[in-house]
Amino acid sequence: MKNRLSLFLALIVWFALIAQYFLMIENKTTSTVEATIRFFSFFTILTNSLVALYFTAFFLKSKWIHKPGILSAIAVYITIVGLVYQVALRHIWHPEGLQRIVDELLHSIIPIIVVIFWSLYEKTKSISYSQILKWAIYPLLYFVYTLIHGHFSNFYPYPFINVTELGIKAVAINSGIILALFLIISSLFIFIGKSIIKR
Repeated sequence: MKNRLSLFLALIVWFALIAQYFLMIENKTTSTVEATIRFFSFFTILTNSLVALYFTAFFLKSKWIHKPGILSAIAVYITIVGLVYQVALRHIWHPEGLQRIVDELLHSIIPIIVVIFWSLYEKTKSISYSQILKWAIYPLLYFVYTLIHGHFSNFYPYPFINVTELGIKAVAINSGIILALFLIISSLFIFIGKSIIKR
């Protein structure tokens, strides 16, 4: 059951990612190379790629994916993708057709599916609050990369980290809010896992 479910989920995520890439290339205003770099500059894309790789590895029965905390970290990342989109980004554009389907998959449906999968299969008793520091490495590296890439290319994937328009002080405040959200969500996942699920 778990393997078939993981395959189904992997196919959904890969479809959404590939479709989003072709939609972006189809509507690009820069070179294909630059458009590709920008595609992989979105936290949404990188995080959904992690989700796709995780479910693919799960189906292929890779041992590393069963290490306690890996699924929890991915669930935290994709939850942040969903929450930030619903609160800060949904109102700024209104996609139609295939783009709307892909958009909902990447920002709404896949986050929900991952959280459900987490609640069913994560070894919650083995995760600990100390793992949050390790989980923070990925978003922190992303933030540093985004600022460096944005400085040289003047491209910022999200309006709330656009240093050119907002200034570094406002971006620092916005980033601090997202960091606090990350810490709260990470702690909630661990608390729920240990206190309620207890697997």
